[in-house]
Amino acid sequence: MNKIYILLGTNLGDRFQQLDLARKQLETHVGAIIEVSSIYETAAWGVEDQPAFLNQVVLIASELQPLACLDLTQHIEQELGRIRIKKWGERVIDIDILYFNQEIIDLPSLQIPHPFIADRRFTLEPLVEIAPAYIHPVYKKNNVYLLNKCKDDLPVKKISDDEPYRY
Repeated sequence: MNKIYILLGTNLGDRFQQLDLARKQLETHVGAIIEVSSIYETAAWGVEDQPAFLNQVVLIASELQPLACLDLTQHIEQELGRIRIKKWGERVIDIDILYFNQEIIDLPSLQIPHPFIADRRFTLEPLVEIAPAYIHPVYKKNNVYLLNKCKDDLPVKKISDDEPYRY
C-alpha cells in the first residue's frame, strides 16, 4: 500500500466546503484517508494580490501508482471547478502530491517530492503537524528541520483542528 502526502489549497468560493469536497473525492477515487492536518489560513504565495488560502495536508493509503494518482488528482481539480489560468493564481482547489512513499520522481508532468516543499511555510506547517519525523528523500532531513530552516515569512495561522477534520 502506498502512502501519499497531499496538500489541499483553496482561495475561492466556500473554502471550507472546497476542502471537504476535495477530501471526499480523494477518498472515493484515490484511497483511504489515514490522517488529516488542521486547516491553516495563509496569505497567497507567489502571486500575492489575491485572497488568502486555506490549506490542509492529508495522508492517503492507495494502491495507485504515481502517474495514475496525478491523473486522478487533476481530474478531481477539474470536477471541482479548477481552471488553470496563470501559475500560482487564485483557484477553487489545488491538489498537490507532496510525497509518495520515499520515491524520487523527476518527469516533466510530475516531480516528487514536490519541488517547493522546503520553500513554503503553508505546506510545512500542516505537514509537520501530521508527519514531523518524515524524512524528505532528497534533502535527507525531516519536516521539522525543513520548517525550522524555511525562509518563507508569510504568516500561517491554524484556524481549525475540530474533530470533523480527523479521520
